[in-house]
Amino acid sequence: MRAPQTQGDDGSAVLEFLALALVLLIPLVYLVLTLARLEAATFAVEGAAREAARTYVVADGADEGAERAIAAVGIALRDQGFDDDPAQALTLTCSTSPCLAPGSDVAARIDVRVPLPFVPMFVRDVVPLEILVSAERVAPVDTYRTTR
Repeated sequence: MRAPQTQGDDGSAVLEFLALALVLLIPLVYLVLTLARLEAATFAVEGAAREAARTYVVADGADEGAERAIAAVGIALRDQGFDDDPAQALTLTCSTSPCLAPGSDVAARIDVRVPLPFVPMFVRDVVPLEILVSAERVAPVDTYRTTR
């Protein structure tokens, strides 16, 4: 003869697994999304700073160099999915005056603010909504450069 079946714990293991998986997977997915966006920002500012400094020092003049540097920053930022204004993100600093004097150095600094994904605006007082990612590169002006 067969014993009668009880319905006390039937299916509870599946529900516990699903609840635990959701509690663990949602923060993990959020962390992966945030870190991926920060890594993209790091790639963008590193490349933008390097290319901005390099394009500035090979230009014929300071104005042309600034235009080229801004264009290089815009390309590097857009390549990683950032639509920040390249002129606002770029800061150029020269070691001498005039800026493109032979033997001097030009530093390019890029600052990009990365917003945290899926953070509602009412949380602004408790959690910072942006993380600043920046990079700086220095490029030397050729010692044998002819001034124009």
